Amino acid sequence: MARFTLRSLAVIGALLLGGCGLLPEQIDETAGWNAQKLYSEAKASMTEGGYDRAIQLFEKLEARYPYGRFAQQAQIEIAYAYYKSYEPALALAAADRFIRLHPNHPHVDYAYYLKGLVTFNEDLGLLAALANQDLSERDPKGAQESFDTFKELVTRFPESRYADDARMRMQYLVNSLAGHEVHVARYYHRRGAHVAAINRAQAAIANYPQAPAIEEALFLLMQSYDALGMSDLRNDAERVMRKNFPDSVYFAGGPADTRPWWQFW
Repeated sequence: MARFTLRSLAVIGALLLGGCGLLPEQIDETAGWNAQKLYSEAKASMTEGGYDRAIQLFEKLEARYPYGRFAQQAQIEIAYAYYKSYEPALALAAADRFIRLHPNHPHVDYAYYLKGLVTFNEDLGLLAALANQDLSERDPKGAQESFDTFKELVTRFPESRYADDARMRMQYLVNSLAGHEVHVARYYHRRGAHVAAINRAQAAIANYPQAPAIEEALFLLMQSYDALGMSDLRNDAERVMRKNFPDSVYFAGGPADTRPWWQFW
């Protein structure tokens, strides 16, 4: 076994501390690039799916040339690169920064649209995907944030090129948020918490009156009022339901349960 004296250890330590000076310095290939060159290379990396390199180049561009159109464009491109890299928190922060710094920018509508997309497409996770979970069964916070952002976009920029797509996504989100309320109401009803089921069903009807889930919300009201022996309210709910959904499948026993067999447990 090798034996080291205190002096030899000190020498080794000095070499380790100063060793970096013996290595060749890392060369920065971008040292002589102007703003347009940095932007072009970053965009090329984005096109090829190299989002990490693109982010680094955009950040260098902004640091070296903080003023001008290339720096502004780099800021919004960074937000998109983070979005494509599945970094939603960083994407939102970058988009918010762009909106804060450039509220009157010609393309600020895109920053709002990107914010809405980030929360709209936020990953469910592996277990949710395996369970075939849809948006109505998730925590509605992200869906509500996405809806609010798209709403701000179409309100402030009704003629934006992104407005029509935002409106369609808003409709989907409204249906999903209504579905979430009904999903919770169904959960309470199955467990005998009929007052809680009534409250959630009524919330769905009041807040999302045009959503498809309202059909089931009315049926849950009927069932819950019936379970509590509240005949008048139960009959009122049935009257409204038959008027709006005269051919409802719930009057014939409800839709077939399409869950995988293992989800019953």
